[in-house]
Amino acid sequence: MSDSLENTNLRERMERLQKLVEFSEHCQKQIQDMYDALGWSPDYDPDKEPMELCPYDPSHRVPVRSMEKHKASCYLRKTGYSSEEQAEMCDPSASYINTSVRSFTMDKNLQNQVILQARSAAPLMKMEGVFWQGQYSYHPVDVPQNHKRAVCDLTVADRLALYDHVIAVLNQEKANAATSGNDELYIDLVSQLKKAEQQNEPKTHLELMAEMRDYKRRRQSYRAKNVHITKKSYTEVIREVIQVHSEELARQWKEEHEEDANEEEAREGTSQSRRSNERRSLSSESRRSRSRRHRSREKSRDKESKKNKRKR
Repeated sequence: MSDSLENTNLRERMERLQKLVEFSEHCQKQIQDMYDALGWSPDYDPDKEPMELCPYDPSHRVPVRSMEKHKASCYLRKTGYSSEEQAEMCDPSASYINTSVRSFTMDKNLQNQVILQARSAAPLMKMEGVFWQGQYSYHPVDVPQNHKRAVCDLTVADRLALYDHVIAVLNQEKANAATSGNDELYIDLVSQLKKAEQQNEPKTHLELMAEMRDYKRRRQSYRAKNVHITKKSYTEVIREVIQVHSEELARQWKEEHEEDANEEEAREGTSQSRRSNERRSLSSESRRSRSRRHRSREKSRDKESKKNKRKR
């Protein structure tokens, strides 16, 4: 009797559980249909930060605020830069803010254009002392982000062409800045001086300072003081630096050589003293042996003389 009651209770429980499961599935289906009709997502959270897909890897979902940083690192990773190389990279543009240091940014198109122009201007055949067209890259490559990639991806001719282009652009910017900054100092000043001379007006403080400056520059003493600086070329300056270093190295080498010579002389002195002592000992021994021989000879002679006397 008890077994039958337990079986009926268990059956009723299973039926209730099945009904609850069916009801929950029906409710879930209605909610999903409502989301689909409205175009919503069940995972939508208004407090959750919006995400975006990475343009270099669709499997990456990144928050909007860190998308730029992720794109830079993901691009480097796709181009073959390891995490160690990325950790060693740094953006030097922050160090040049509010400074007079000029910077230059190069992209892939500009780099390819510079290399193509240098290759078109190079000779077709191999010549001594000049890069020919076969020494330039034929396929465009990405801008290298470190020295290792620059050496591997670009040839020597490519690197020289890029260096010449950057130097030319920066020199042109420097010349333009100098001319624009000196317009008021020279052109306007000259016109004001001419106007003052024509009208015989009293000179301003700026004009008087300019005349004093020109007068000091025309003096022989001023030019003589700056001859050793202004008349020297870069090669002469480097030659003097090398000469100073060479003299210092020669002095150090001379001191070391003198120390070695002193040590050798001390060693030779000790060896000579040992040799002289040995010679002295040998000479004393030889003298003793000679005296012994002389005594033995005298004794033998005395004995022989005594014998002869006896015989007589």
